[in-house]
Amino acid sequence: MARLFLLLNSVALLLFGTDMFLVGANRPPAPVNVSVMNLRADSATVYWEVPEGDIIIGFSILQQRQDGHMQRFIREVNTTSRACVLWDLEEETDYIVQVQSIGLYGESQASNLVHFRTLKKSDRFPSNSSNQDDPTVQGLDKSRNLQTGEMIIIVIVLLMWAAVIALFCRQYDIIKDNDNSNSKEKVKPSSERSTPEHHSGGLLRSKFHQSVPSINIIEV
Repeated sequence: MARLFLLLNSVALLLFGTDMFLVGANRPPAPVNVSVMNLRADSATVYWEVPEGDIIIGFSILQQRQDGHMQRFIREVNTTSRACVLWDLEEETDYIVQVQSIGLYGESQASNLVHFRTLKKSDRFPSNSSNQDDPTVQGLDKSRNLQTGEMIIIVIVLLMWAAVIALFCRQYDIIKDNDNSNSKEKVKPSSERSTPEHHSGGLLRSKFHQSVPSINIIEV
């Protein structure tokens, strides 16, 4: 009975060791050439490369402050991306990152530790020509251009509305002045044709008196 139990334990250990060997052999290699670029006060971009010949379906990133107070794990599958943007970082803070590749049979070994330090908020972005190819920088440039274009369109529309309102007010004043002048001209002739009245309320009598026949008497 003891021999049977020992034999079963040996077989189990052999199978477990074989499985671990096969899984370890099928795991993808660790990422290489890990670098951190596009440093900002609150963000940075991690880049890495994967050796050819392995099927990679995702990545896993360990991000933590160098003093060890905060850790963050980022895991993404069903992607072929070789870059990841790290957000919500603290300014002037030291960080370290490690990258792992995710394959069909598990994760690779972690890459070498990479150290970087964020900038101050008052610092200007570094003018690096390689940053122009970064999708993050391109997205920022596109959003800035879009905001500028929207502001120009809004200003043009407001100016057009202001011009239309000014023209309407001018036309309204002209029409109102014409109506007032026409009403004055209509009232003036009627007042001139009216019969003047005496201050006592009676009508003025005609200046011409009726002719009275004259009688001439001749004495003989």
